[in-house]
Formats: sequence, C-alpha cells, structure tokens
Amino acid sequence: MPGILLAVLVGVAVSQVALFCTTIYLHRALSHRAITLRPWVRSVFRVLIWLMTGIRPRQWVAVHRKHHAFTDVEGDPHSPVLLGFWRVQLANAVLYRRVARDGKTTERYAKDLPPDRWDKMLFDHAFLGLGIGIAMLCLVLGWRLGLVAAGVHAVTYLALNAAINAVGHSFGTKSYPNTAFNNQWLAFLTGGEGLHNNHHAAPTSAKLALGRHELDPAWWVIRLMVRARMATVRLAETRFVSRSPASSSR
Repeated sequence: MPGILLAVLVGVAVSQVALFCTTIYLHRALSHRAITLRPWVRSVFRVLIWLMTGIRPRQWVAVHRKHHAFTDVEGDPHSPVLLGFWRVQLANAVLYRRVARDGKTTERYAKDLPPDRWDKMLFDHAFLGLGIGIAMLCLVLGWRLGLVAAGVHAVTYLALNAAINAVGHSFGTKSYPNTAFNNQWLAFLTGGEGLHNNHHAAPTSAKLALGRHELDPAWWVIRLMVRARMATVRLAETRFVSRSPASSSR
C-alpha cells in the first residue's frame, strides 16, 4: 500500500509539473507571447512537454489560437456551449487532436512556429517522448509502480486540462463581460488557468490574477524566473480586449 500511495503522489506531482509547463510555455509564452524565455529555458520546457505530454507545441498553439478566433461560436474547437459540458470534459483531447490534424488549423494559426530539425528528429514523435517519460518513471519506481504513476498522471493531466475548457465556459464568477468564468479552486489545480474570465478579458497578460483575492500560482513561478533572468514579461500594463463576449479570446 505505501508503494501505491507513493506512485499516486508521484503521478500527481508529475501532472502538476506538466500543467505548469503547459500554462507557462505553451499558453503564455508561445500562444500569447506574454513572456519571453531565454533559449535554454525554452529548450528545457520543450523537452519536458515532450516527455510528459507528447504534445506538439505548434499544434497546441494553433488550436488555442483558433479558440481565440471563434470563442463559443461556430468554429470553436472545444466549446461546451456548442458541444455540451460532458463531451468537452470527457473528450477534450480528442477534440484537440481532430482539429490539430485537419491540415488547415496549424498552417493558418501557427505560421510563426514552423517545425525545425529537432521537431523532425524528436519532438514530432509523440509516442517516443511519452515512452521515454514512462520508462524513466519505471526505472525510478519499478515497472509496476511506474505504470501506476504514469496512469495517474495521464488521467489527472487530461481531466484538468479538459476542465479549463468545460468548467471555464460553463459556470463560475465573472469580472468582465465575456463568455468565460473564473473558478479559483480550478486555478489552484491548473497553475492559474481557472481564472478564465480574466484571461478572456486580457489574453496577452502574463498574470491571470487581475482582481483582489485572486491567486495565480504560475505567476509566482514566472516572477521568480524574471528575477533569475530566465524570462521577461512582454507588457508592463494589462491590456484588455475590446470584443463582443461571443468573440472574446481564451
């Protein structure tokens, strides 16, 4: 039993690292250019995303930017308003994959992220990265506990990422007039991503906590990175979008 508990805790910890890499690197740095990372820091994030998620950054960015262009209207890749809460919560990864591989979305929305030689050799091979990541867990914990940890990580990561879209566009509180909602409890679990209404209002802000008593855990990490000269924040002041609620961006 202690071994299983350890595997579960390791799986949750790995999932949290993956979520912080997702919000800092894929979301705030690549998708919105809200922060700029030093080259070596960017490389570290790139490897971690590959090992822990198998995500191709340019595909994630493209799907996310398309969500910007069609938030909760026809064309949104993963809107619970259009598709229903449970379809997005349970099949978010499938929805992402379908749009990412449609042959049009990545070409249109991620022109600034063309594949380089490292993508062609390593990072475009998702199952290779995931396989190496699982093998590392098995080497550390043993193959049985390693597989348990990998399973816990996969379920936790997929469920929480899905909740950002499903919950974040279904219920919560609002500070700004758009179609998204804030959920502080979800923000604690997803590195700040639960403050979704704020992000719709100011998508280029590196900080998602815009109101009093709001907390954005990933912002604390970003501040430390800035102090260590590992990253720079693009905008000193928050810029709010002036769009109709139906077309506001995530």
